[in-house]
Amino acid sequence: MTDLVIGLSPCPNDTYAWFGLITGRVRLGSRRLRFEFHDVQAQNERLMSGALSIAKGSFALLPRLVKSHHVLAAGAALGFGVGPLLLSRPKRGPSDPGPKLDASASVLLPGAATTASLLYRVLMGGVGRTQHVVFSEILPALRDGRADFGVCIHEGRFVYPQYSVDLVCDLGATWEARVGEPVPLGGIFASRLVPVSDLVELVHALRQSQEVAAANPGEALSLMREHAQELSDEAIWQHVHLYVNEYTRNIGDPGRRALGSLLALSEQDSRDLSIIG
Repeated sequence: MTDLVIGLSPCPNDTYAWFGLITGRVRLGSRRLRFEFHDVQAQNERLMSGALSIAKGSFALLPRLVKSHHVLAAGAALGFGVGPLLLSRPKRGPSDPGPKLDASASVLLPGAATTASLLYRVLMGGVGRTQHVVFSEILPALRDGRADFGVCIHEGRFVYPQYSVDLVCDLGATWEARVGEPVPLGGIFASRLVPVSDLVELVHALRQSQEVAAANPGEALSLMREHAQELSDEAIWQHVHLYVNEYTRNIGDPGRRALGSLLALSEQDSRDLSIIG
């Protein structure tokens, strides 16, 4: 039987949720699992290219993948108060009014296929001279004045004050106010070529995996620390407590409605949406 290859991001919420499966504490029948870890944009590209049949991807990909992929009901990152932040560089002195968000402003985004970039386009009009970089480069670039604005994701929500940058807009809160649903950041996509029976079993195992992580926090922390982007233990747990929530266990009806709203932004029919588990 062939290995089942699963692509994940190195972020703590993914390594925590998959802890039991990564460590072999939870098994998927006789199937052997192999894991690949990639930055969110690289992961999205591999998912779109077909290099991975099961992978964590930004929900911004959903309009492109809704007909070719299922979404697993477990393992998602969505919720209230979890969305990306639009930040600006520090003022250069008392007389500096700060950058103006207009056509001439330089704006860093964490990848063309990320939900953060989608929200910036939809909610802020995509204004400015946008450039896509690895998400971990955005805060240092703003701090050093190498860009005017940046959209911050992941652990950046916790650490951005350390960079003396200014909060311009909470894009997640803006989505919540406009749509009334949790912000759909990312989830587990699975090719419709993978047998549904395998995916149902994987959803069940993924829920067990989260229970094993909760029962073994010290070991889970060690695994998360191996993959996290130079985070302190405190920031790692902040990340987990924010992004691993009730919707990570089961996306439920609120998650389905949020994904339907996301599809509506791209004028896609939500009847094509298939959620397994």
